Amino acid sequence: MIGSKMKNVRLVLGSGGARGMAHIGVIEELEKVGFTIKEIVGCSMGAVVGGIYCAGYLAEYKHWLIKLSRMDVFRLLDFTISAQGFVKGERVFKAIEEFIGDHQIETFNTPFTAVAADLIEQKEVLYKSGSLFRALRASIAIPTIFTPVRDGKLKLVDGGVLNPLPLNLINKRQGDWVVAVNLNANLPTTPQQEVKEETEIKERTAYLKMLDSFRASLPKFENNTDAADKLGLFDLLNKSYDMTQDRLTELMIDIHKPDLVVNISRNACGVFEFYRANEIIEEGRKAFHSAYQQKQ
Repeated sequence: MIGSKMKNVRLVLGSGGARGMAHIGVIEELEKVGFTIKEIVGCSMGAVVGGIYCAGYLAEYKHWLIKLSRMDVFRLLDFTISAQGFVKGERVFKAIEEFIGDHQIETFNTPFTAVAADLIEQKEVLYKSGSLFRALRASIAIPTIFTPVRDGKLKLVDGGVLNPLPLNLINKRQGDWVVAVNLNANLPTTPQQEVKEETEIKERTAYLKMLDSFRASLPKFENNTDAADKLGLFDLLNKSYDMTQDRLTELMIDIHKPDLVVNISRNACGVFEFYRANEIIEEGRKAFHSAYQQKQ
């Protein structure tokens, strides 16, 4: 049971593409019920939302997301010819930087850590200082989608490769609660979600057709009736990556036992469906209250 004095929270925000917009709903509801966020550790989209919150611009970021249309999202994907990923990821951060500016992590009132993974040394890289946007760009570099980031001798990709829910990095104090937001929950799939998954496959196929002139090396989707049979190399790699994240997340929760786990279904939305901001933020609110009420 959550006592009246349990007001300080150490927040761990997991990776999961556009599902990370649910973190916004969780943060807003945590504050609404009276918790004070004392620290955030984030990975991938968890790092993006957490870092922007710690910089003091979450409301502005939310407003920007809500206005995005499907075509706006497509325009923000700066496609590139690369065997290591087909999105550079610079354009979206440039757009965000235009209205909030870049910031130095060490100046934040709320301690913040972004988690990336170095392919060269095969280890986690933690950003606790320096440029916020450089840290975020490294943390979101999902393999096969975003190109890796060079930082000196480091070659960085999404921290979710090694630690999709970095509970081990929290500096918990006596009396604090650790709240983890898991964006990879294996919740039952509803018929509506199955339709959304089919839609995502069709949309991605359309994107590929528009880019065939310079991305001919990417596999085409097969024209079969079974949705599972439509998975090409790109999708198989990402589905495999998803399964690895699922297992790592389960292990982190089992070992570190956070006080509250907020679960967001892996099927809530696709990786690039940022035009569904209102819906996914609301999913975060609902998931938080569902978990919170069980502690009462």
